[in-house]
Amino acid sequence: MSKTPTTDQIRHAIDTGRTGEKVPFPDPAAAPLGTDAEAGGYPPTKAELAMEAPTPVGPAHQRPRNLILVYVAIIAVIALGTIWIVSSGQ
Repeated sequence: MSKTPTTDQIRHAIDTGRTGEKVPFPDPAAAPLGTDAEAGGYPPTKAELAMEAPTPVGPAHQRPRNLILVYVAIIAVIALGTIWIVSSGQ
Protein backbone atom coordinates (compact mmCIF):
# COMPACT_ATOMS: atom_id res chain seq x y z
CA MET A 1 0.00 0.00 0.00
CA SER A 2 1.25 3.49 -0.86
CA LYS A 3 2.26 5.90 1.90
CA THR A 4 0.94 8.84 -0.13
CA PRO A 5 -2.57 9.69 1.11
CA THR A 6 -5.52 10.11 -1.22
CA THR A 7 -7.54 13.33 -1.42
CA ASP A 8 -10.31 11.64 0.57
CA GLN A 9 -7.88 10.72 3.34
CA ILE A 10 -6.52 14.28 3.46
CA ARG A 11 -10.05 15.76 3.55
CA HIS A 12 -11.00 13.36 6.35
CA ALA A 13 -7.92 14.35 8.38
CA ILE A 14 -8.80 18.04 8.01
CA ASP A 15 -12.51 17.53 8.79
CA THR A 16 -11.76 15.53 11.95
CA GLY A 17 -9.35 18.19 13.24
CA ARG A 18 -6.23 16.00 13.13
CA THR A 19 -4.29 18.62 11.15
CA GLY A 20 -5.04 21.46 13.57
CA GLU A 21 -6.40 23.61 10.74
CA LYS A 22 -10.02 23.82 11.88
CA VAL A 23 -12.66 22.70 14.31
CA PRO A 24 -13.30 18.97 13.88
CA PHE A 25 -16.48 19.19 11.78
CA PRO A 26 -17.15 18.50 8.10
CA ASP A 27 -17.36 21.58 5.92
CA PRO A 28 -20.05 20.99 3.26
CA ALA A 29 -19.41 24.37 1.61
CA ALA A 30 -15.75 23.68 0.87
CA ALA A 31 -14.82 22.28 -2.52
CA PRO A 32 -13.35 18.81 -2.11
CA LEU A 33 -9.60 18.57 -2.58
CA GLY A 34 -8.63 17.56 -6.08
CA THR A 35 -12.09 18.13 -7.55
CA ASP A 36 -11.10 20.52 -10.35
CA ALA A 37 -8.09 18.51 -11.46
CA GLU A 38 -9.92 15.20 -11.34
CA ALA A 39 -12.91 16.59 -13.24
CA GLY A 40 -10.57 17.86 -15.93
CA GLY A 41 -9.04 14.41 -16.32
CA TYR A 42 -5.84 15.22 -14.41
CA PRO A 43 -5.82 13.57 -11.00
CA PRO A 44 -3.36 14.99 -8.46
CA THR A 45 0.15 13.59 -8.67
CA LYS A 46 1.78 11.84 -5.73
CA ALA A 47 3.92 14.94 -5.17
CA GLU A 48 0.82 17.17 -5.01
CA LEU A 49 -0.89 14.78 -2.61
CA ALA A 50 2.22 14.69 -0.43
CA MET A 51 2.23 18.53 -0.30
CA GLU A 52 -1.40 18.54 0.83
CA ALA A 53 -0.67 16.16 3.70
CA PRO A 54 2.13 17.69 5.77
CA THR A 55 2.76 16.70 9.34
CA PRO A 56 0.15 18.34 11.62
CA VAL A 57 1.36 21.73 12.83
CA GLY A 58 -0.41 21.78 16.16
CA PRO A 59 -3.35 20.62 18.20
CA ALA A 60 -6.86 20.97 16.89
CA HIS A 61 -8.67 24.23 17.60
CA GLN A 62 -10.03 24.19 21.14
CA ARG A 63 -11.84 26.73 23.26
CA PRO A 64 -10.41 27.48 26.68
CA ARG A 65 -12.19 25.43 29.33
CA ASN A 66 -12.70 28.42 31.59
CA LEU A 67 -14.41 30.52 28.95
CA ILE A 68 -17.85 29.94 30.49
CA LEU A 69 -16.54 31.27 33.81
CA VAL A 70 -15.38 34.44 32.08
CA TYR A 71 -18.84 34.95 30.55
CA VAL A 72 -20.54 34.37 33.92
CA ALA A 73 -18.16 36.81 35.63
CA ILE A 74 -18.82 39.51 33.01
CA ILE A 75 -22.58 39.08 33.32
CA ALA A 76 -22.32 39.21 37.13
CA VAL A 77 -20.28 42.44 37.02
CA ILE A 78 -22.80 44.04 34.65
CA ALA A 79 -25.73 42.93 36.81
CA LEU A 80 -24.13 44.18 40.04
CA GLY A 81 -23.19 47.46 38.37
CA THR A 82 -26.75 47.94 37.15
CA ILE A 83 -28.17 47.19 40.61
CA TRP A 84 -25.70 49.62 42.22
CA ILE A 85 -26.55 52.40 39.74
CA VAL A 86 -30.31 51.90 40.15
CA SER A 87 -30.14 51.75 43.98
CA SER A 88 -27.84 54.80 44.30
CA GLY A 89 -30.17 56.91 42.19
CA GLN A 90 -33.06 56.70 44.71
